[in-house]
Amino acid sequence: MEYFDEIQDRVILIGVQASIGDDMEESLDELGELAATAGAAVAGRIIQNREAVHPGTYIGKGKIDEVKGLLYVLNANGVICDDELSPAQMNNLERELECKVMDRTLLILDIFAKRAVTSEGKIQVELAQLRYRSARLVGLRSSLSRLGGGIGTRGPGEKKLETDRRLIRNRISALKQELSQVEKHRELIRSRRAVGNLKTAAIVGYTNAGKSTLLNTLTGASVLSEDKLFATLDPTTRLLTLDDGQQLLLTDTVGFIRKLPHNLVEAFKSTLEEAKYADYIIHVVDASNHQAEMQMHIVYETLKELGALGKKTITLFNKQDKAAGESLRDLRADHTLKISARTGEGLGEFKELLSRILAEGQIYMERLFPYSEAGQIQLIREYGQLLSEEYTEGGIAVKARVPREIYPKVT
Repeated sequence: MEYFDEIQDRVILIGVQASIGDDMEESLDELGELAATAGAAVAGRIIQNREAVHPGTYIGKGKIDEVKGLLYVLNANGVICDDELSPAQMNNLERELECKVMDRTLLILDIFAKRAVTSEGKIQVELAQLRYRSARLVGLRSSLSRLGGGIGTRGPGEKKLETDRRLIRNRISALKQELSQVEKHRELIRSRRAVGNLKTAAIVGYTNAGKSTLLNTLTGASVLSEDKLFATLDPTTRLLTLDDGQQLLLTDTVGFIRKLPHNLVEAFKSTLEEAKYADYIIHVVDASNHQAEMQMHIVYETLKELGALGKKTITLFNKQDKAAGESLRDLRADHTLKISARTGEGLGEFKELLSRILAEGQIYMERLFPYSEAGQIQLIREYGQLLSEEYTEGGIAVKARVPREIYPKVT
């Protein structure tokens, strides 16, 4: 067992209710799930109603005294704030509370560091961590003796904080170059898919909505699927062959979440942009979650930030085996279906819908090509879908689906 698993932080969650429309209780519920995913135990929570967060200490003096008392009574050794703290806020809170201070961003970065498997994922996580910590290097350096392991020290954390800003900037530059090479490789893969004329669909949704389970059930993929936030980070693409022979590439993407750290969006842009370059969007919603409406809104806001709106969208209200009859609607989607990726409910109807959508831009054809015109079949291979070809005495018998703009050239 790794060292950070042996030391379990006991933390108090802190939130600031700055707007009447905010549901801070639900936000702290999610923060608690994130803390549990990172390996911490939630000892308590505190919410302060303020017009705005305190610019110097996030919460006011009275609440700081209240948190101090709770830390002692609950035997807690750290706090997690529900917003990203400025370097000054983090340093001042650490000085006032004399304990480890973390924020939502640091927590998510820590989970990503734990979940990253591929070299690309590890590069992206380290880059996001360094960008976040470089601004906090001076303040955190003095608190390293207090950290002692646990959340926030995973990945490149401690060894990077022991270096100076110049070395961190050099490391960030080197990681950017590595990531640039990865992005070129990803672009090459996308271009090859385009040449093969295979349509692509990006599976998007709030974290833990069931995206990986859907991909596994449809394609037999072996993507990690757990009832945890951010169970998978690295995009996985699998080929789905439908009952009528049509094919579609499905790509599982990293889950979205409220207050997704900007550094993560930047670092994972090449991964998240799978949605931007896909032909279709498959939006998976956890219909059993009472915050489903809010989660749908956050997904669309993230897609907007990525420039991935405007594509044909299918929204799947997943986990019908757990849903208690909730009536959800998505007016922004072109199609909506109720499914259960775990039990298979509704997936037959979903695949029929995919077949109809794929067929919209294609024409089915059957033709006998004389051997003298065999070169035209290459057009079908390049731009359409060659379902079968049979060599006969009179020529090549072909069954295929071709784009409408190509059809006149092969008939």
